[in-house]
Amino acid sequence: MNIPNIITLLRLVSVPLIIWVILQDRIDYAFGLFVLAGISDAIDGPLARWSGTVSELGKVLDPIADKALLVSIYITLGIQGGMPSWVVILVVSRDVLIVGGIILAYLLDRPLEINPSKVSKINTASQIALAAMVMFNLGFKGMAHLIQPWAIEAMAILVAVTTVLSGTLYVLTWIRGVAHGDAA
Repeated sequence: MNIPNIITLLRLVSVPLIIWVILQDRIDYAFGLFVLAGISDAIDGPLARWSGTVSELGKVLDPIADKALLVSIYITLGIQGGMPSWVVILVVSRDVLIVGGIILAYLLDRPLEINPSKVSKINTASQIALAAMVMFNLGFKGMAHLIQPWAIEAMAILVAVTTVLSGTLYVLTWIRGVAHGDAA
């Protein structure tokens, strides 16, 4: 356990708190916690590289924390009616596909090294931006005019497009790796 891994672990264990705060209709607080989680995600990797403490645990824990946070927030905001259901379905389905593919490759004794593509990085950034925009508007109703509905709709479309593209790229990577034996 090192400091970057502790930061990542704290992000992971903050997920239930953020969801609980949303369910208590304190989305303003949830927005603040989400921003803190985002900051922790932005610093844990660079801190690990800078301090020379990159670890296998961190490489696995970081994407788990990211997926847990985003999927939980999307599902909760979808249930609350703040996030369009079709976006929630796409985001959750893609992440189930990714996790399922990793498990399947492992069970077939062909574990794959998954390196996120540029499309996947854009997808993650757009998912974070959309969740933040929705939470801001729900949590700060007096300032909701700062983020117009058209901007949220445009971000939802970007999330949808990059989700489909990213999911397709992961499937193609798995097919090539599992079918052709390009195990890591």
